[in-house]
Amino acid sequence: MAFLQTVGPLSSRRAPPPPAASADGAAGRRFGRLPMPPLEWNAAVERETAHLYERVRTVVPAVEWPFFAPTIKAINALKKQRNAVILAHNYQTPEIYHCVADFVGDSLQLAREATKVKADVIVQAGVHFMAETAKILNPEKTVLIPDLRAGCSLASSISAEDVRLLRERFPGVPVVTYVNTSADVKAESDICCTSSNALQVVESLGAERVIMLPDEYLAKYVASQTKVKIIAWKGHCEVHERFTGEELRAVRESDPSIHIIAHPECPPDVIAAADFSGSTAHMIDYVRGKRPKRVVMVTECSMADNVAAELPGVEFVRPCNLCPHMKRISLANIADSLANMTHEVTVEPAVAERARRAVERMIYLKS
Repeated sequence: MAFLQTVGPLSSRRAPPPPAASADGAAGRRFGRLPMPPLEWNAAVERETAHLYERVRTVVPAVEWPFFAPTIKAINALKKQRNAVILAHNYQTPEIYHCVADFVGDSLQLAREATKVKADVIVQAGVHFMAETAKILNPEKTVLIPDLRAGCSLASSISAEDVRLLRERFPGVPVVTYVNTSADVKAESDICCTSSNALQVVESLGAERVIMLPDEYLAKYVASQTKVKIIAWKGHCEVHERFTGEELRAVRESDPSIHIIAHPECPPDVIAAADFSGSTAHMIDYVRGKRPKRVVMVTECSMADNVAAELPGVEFVRPCNLCPHMKRISLANIADSLANMTHEVTVEPAVAERARRAVERMIYLKS
């Protein structure tokens, strides 16, 4: 393993600033507010959303659909009125992922889709750093996030000041930053990466040593597969760090035939206990390709629900953990965001320009 060391905060740092947003109501004043479409369940709504319910019927009980369907219908109508698209991460709940999202995927897939969007408005059904990334790549478009509190433990674990201090401590060593970071941190980086392409990004630099931020476990996972010496940051995902190798071994003992697939943000003992490790997109591809009878997806719970809706013949076995930040996004606040144009995500232009270089360097990296 080419793992050198883990470092943490290098100064008495203050907590990162709150997410940036435009002045309250600025997007609403530019675009105007729209009346919320009716949210009553009736025969017409049932008929008009029946094709959408077919997508999720195996994971959304019929008794719950009347509570979701009117808002789903309203969101899809508001999208047309706003010329808007919704980008949804794999961790969103099935009624969002399958019924209102225009593009779905992991962080890399969403970043790539963000470069192709033709709509005037982008609604990010995910967390704040994803909305910032969409804004960085689309400076002329309006980017909304339904709840500004949808943060990320990894993004809050490191600041731009920390990156500058790391550069002073390790002069000349390139900095690879996980997309799960703020725009300010991306702006201090040489290139970004996701869990899908982290190894490729690290090896593309042709350097003997690389600083990899901020996920310690992802850095250790990459270090196990490369000769490049990795200097990591002591940041962790609050969803994945709670899994243990012990609980997975217990699952395996109960059914030796079960497939266990884990996200590389998990601790090393979890990765060691898994049959496969990869990004959320790679985990989904694994299940689609292998079609195991029973599988444990060691990641956020909603992803298993989303894949189960597509592959009802596969049994998804817990454990899984919920992301409290992803779960701040709901049908109700997506509808409100589109009707009232809240909350607009902004990035200071000078920061966005520098961050864009790091993000685009990743996106356009040749496979």
